[in-house]
Amino acid sequence: MTTREVADFSQAIAKAEGNPEFYISNAWITQVENSDSIPSIHKLYSLSVIYRTKIADLFLLFGINLGKIHRHRVISALPRTHLTTLEVPDPDETVAFPVRFHGSFDVQHTNLLSRMVEIWGQVPIALIQQLDVRYGVYGFIGLEDYTLFPILRPGSFVQIDPRVRKIVPGAWRTEYDRPIYFVELRDGYCCCWCELHDEELWLLPHPLAPCKVRRLAPADAEIVGRVTGARIRLANVGDAPSNLATAFPKKI
Repeated sequence: MTTREVADFSQAIAKAEGNPEFYISNAWITQVENSDSIPSIHKLYSLSVIYRTKIADLFLLFGINLGKIHRHRVISALPRTHLTTLEVPDPDETVAFPVRFHGSFDVQHTNLLSRMVEIWGQVPIALIQQLDVRYGVYGFIGLEDYTLFPILRPGSFVQIDPRVRKIVPGAWRTEYDRPIYFVELRDGYCCCWCELHDEELWLLPHPLAPCKVRRLAPADAEIVGRVTGARIRLANVGDAPSNLATAFPKKI
């Protein structure tokens, strides 16, 4: 492919997008090849399209590894509870995934996953994403949010079913049977138990949590959905609180 052909292809992209920043001239290609100049995001996109190369690989040429996004998000973890996504920078990458479970596998008993799987295989991440994305909404419990501690510890991820947005009244045998809801407020989010009392929505914390019941007007809160699963964070590396008092921050 000649530099003139690259220029023609990029011109077509720029025209389709209505943005001249996607255009790559002959002189620009020569400059990039013979200097340390860094292309703009628009030109990098055009190069990815024209040369049929993953844009993530082009980022690597300039020291940007998109595979570290989640690691850096952990480093810069937000203190407040919020909605989140579990996107994958490169869906073509593969991960080890159970292809066939062992014949003696019994979901009623606790066991090591390695002993439950008979055959492991390399499965594209994009395929795994399709297994549970029809109703997949995920939330992150802020590092300062102890509303449902110790059931949901700060730093945990929760899976939310947005189809269930009505509060279900009733009695439950244990606190683990009681529905948990992810609620959007005017100033953020809350993951908690909920009750309706006349014209008020009550956001209920766990009895052991250092939080109070919040009473809101229905217009001040919206149920995002019911929590259907959780990835619980047990502790920070090096944390060893001697009692519950040391596990809580001074200000909630």
